[in-house]
Amino acid sequence: MADHYPQGKVISNDVEPPVESHPPLEKTPAEYAMTRFSSLKPPMNKAPNPFRLLALLSGKQWLFFFVGFFAWSWDAFDFFTVSLTLSDLAETFDKTNTQISWGITLVLMFRSVGSILFGLAADRYGRKWPFVVNNLLFIVLELGTGFCQTYKQFLACRALFGIAMGGLYGNAAATALEDCPEAARGIVSGMLQQGYAFGYLLATAFARGLVNTTSHGWRPLFWFGACPPVLIIAFRLCLPETDTFKERELVRNERGNIGATFIAEGRVALKRHWLLLIYVVLLMAGFNFMSHGSQDIYPTLLTNQYNFSPDAVTVTQVVANLGAMTGGTVVGYSSQIFGRRFSIIFISVIGAAILYPYTFTSSHAIIAAAFFEQFCVQGAWGVIPIHLMELSPGSFRTFVVGTSYQFGNLASSASSTIETELGARFPLPPKISATGKKTPRYKYGLVMCIFMGCVYAYTILLTFLGPEYLGRSFEVQHDSDLSEAAGHDTIEAALGKIHQRQGVAGVSDGDAEATEKGNVTASERV
Repeated sequence: MADHYPQGKVISNDVEPPVESHPPLEKTPAEYAMTRFSSLKPPMNKAPNPFRLLALLSGKQWLFFFVGFFAWSWDAFDFFTVSLTLSDLAETFDKTNTQISWGITLVLMFRSVGSILFGLAADRYGRKWPFVVNNLLFIVLELGTGFCQTYKQFLACRALFGIAMGGLYGNAAATALEDCPEAARGIVSGMLQQGYAFGYLLATAFARGLVNTTSHGWRPLFWFGACPPVLIIAFRLCLPETDTFKERELVRNERGNIGATFIAEGRVALKRHWLLLIYVVLLMAGFNFMSHGSQDIYPTLLTNQYNFSPDAVTVTQVVANLGAMTGGTVVGYSSQIFGRRFSIIFISVIGAAILYPYTFTSSHAIIAAAFFEQFCVQGAWGVIPIHLMELSPGSFRTFVVGTSYQFGNLASSASSTIETELGARFPLPPKISATGKKTPRYKYGLVMCIFMGCVYAYTILLTFLGPEYLGRSFEVQHDSDLSEAAGHDTIEAALGKIHQRQGVAGVSDGDAEATEKGNVTASERV
């Protein structure tokens, strides 16, 4: 028997059907609710050797992946520069840690503005130039932060930085994943998401080498952060648009009015998927609370509550991020076998179970707990890039992925502020330095444990209630939204021109490469 993807792609007998074959709005609420348990059953797809899966990617697809990965890594690096210098910034600007944490909160709040602006630009004009502009803003604003002389200047720079940062995630995910062979999506998604952990690891290492090692204090870390985006921009300028976007652009050109077609696609997507759009924002709120709640003030917990030295904090953070990178890749790969929702729920339950050692271990044994907790947190996150891509309407993939992620960030933007303010209600005996200076100490571990327990429960519930479109096609001929907006005949005419241009009937550039590698047959694409 053959089954159908949500956008009409027929799959052959030797491929497992998608977990759910119809969008939620095609079912009544009662029918949809009845499928929550049955659709959670792991499809148990075959588990190919992961190295064979990675070999399916062509050279161009690997370049797209790497440019997205490095950009996302440096996005994380730039974000965590504040978390890792919280106490130093507080001393420079004569503020409390809680007041400085508003620099983190503002970045998270203003990211949603950037995701809307740059997401729409990327879906309308292409992935390339919005990406370049994003990174140019990174350079300017990281340098600006490093030269701030007042607290107000610092907050202004971080707010503007949030706008720039907000536009990157959806674009990086679309660039890295939309041309990716279907069988390799899970593992590549996990690898991409770990750019976040890799960036955090780099920030931790460079903070140890650059912060308070010169007379400029914390500033060299921000000045250094402005340099690598120059190389990322050069990398992206050497690459074309993705094949998937070029196909979509040809369909819009064929209709004769690109702008009008784009607006028509938006109307169709909003009419058909408004409930799904609300859901992905709520889901991403949980995920962002999960990551920020477990990470943002963790260095402060180690130094303030448990009196860890800077070297011990660095080692713990590096090990935690190695766990995150491992978890994201492993669980992302596993989601191709067990399904997206099941993988997220399973690893979240494990993460909740080890919260106590992660927050209450006062010895250096906490390193092991940090490794496995971040394995779980970023393991769940490793599924997210491809899960969002498969849920999103094709015409607004960058916008939906980026904006849902950043609105989730907006909802969770006060995570560090909430934790530090609640922590201040549970004081510990102060730390007294050799000069007699008293440093207040707080039970951050207690607050973080309770906070994260609530976050895990919320995320598990939302994931259970939501849909899943494992294996959804990203090609324009399977996009029913675009077909309604532009017309089926328009799509057929555009694809016909592509086939004529390539000289191979019915096979696109990406499909030809996949066919050569034995990934699909030409007949399956027609």
